[in-house]
Amino acid sequence: MLAIPWIAIFPAALAAWSPAFRWLSLGLLVIGYSAALVNGQLDPLAVIPVTSLLFVAYAVSPHRKRYLQYIGHALFLVLAIALNMHWLPGFHNPRVIGPERFTVDAVPFTMYLNLDKPLVGFWLLLVLPWTRPLLKWRVALKAGLGGMLMTTAICLLIAVLFGLVRWAPKWPSASWLWLLNNLLLVTLTEEALFRGYLQGGLSRLLSQYRYADVIALSVAAVLFGLAHFAGGWQWVVLGCVAGIGYGLAYRFGGLGAAIFAHFGLNVTHFFLFTYPMLQSTGPL
Repeated sequence: MLAIPWIAIFPAALAAWSPAFRWLSLGLLVIGYSAALVNGQLDPLAVIPVTSLLFVAYAVSPHRKRYLQYIGHALFLVLAIALNMHWLPGFHNPRVIGPERFTVDAVPFTMYLNLDKPLVGFWLLLVLPWTRPLLKWRVALKAGLGGMLMTTAICLLIAVLFGLVRWAPKWPSASWLWLLNNLLLVTLTEEALFRGYLQGGLSRLLSQYRYADVIALSVAAVLFGLAHFAGGWQWVVLGCVAGIGYGLAYRFGGLGAAIFAHFGLNVTHFFLFTYPMLQSTGPL
């Protein structure tokens, strides 16, 4: 019973990527979240943020008055922060991994299959198509691969120098679940928010200025770094550096390229280095 919601939610993430499968994605989300309600992983209070997101979708439509669009975007930012930080009641995200040490010197790792945070990514993909500019797949692949190689090399080198991780190849038993969750719920949501919405939105908003793209990329990267403040200043630095790499991938290859770069770094970190970090550096 635990797995039933995600049998629908994981495919919904894939379907949300294509405008042609928008309604399929919505249908799968209804099935998945209904199953979560039956399972007790949601309670009626979750209706409040879901209803709020539906109102925001109405408000930000280009057919609405400008003031209503501003209200909608402001409310979305509040909801996005609250859902990402798991502040809103009604969601009982099941723990599926841990606490578990993948290596003897690592901080114990715990993973939940979140029902709240992914709502942000789904909302962006389904409501604001401009967050995922459609580019030729060769362009996206080239930008994503370049961004992944550059960002992975720089960030992991910095992490090693900071004493956060060390070389530690491994294949944990729950790797398949980590891969699905990290790609379809975590990375997709974070890149849709920070690159698609914030970087893409700022680029559109400041388009009349000469350095609009640079400003948008920088702001999104800094905010992405600050989102990692719970891990300490080292993780804020790493988040900012990674945000620049993902931002460049997005700038030249679109949202798919940014997701490719982000997921590539996460996979390399997970399988080849201490995950999530060395015990001696303190808890996350």
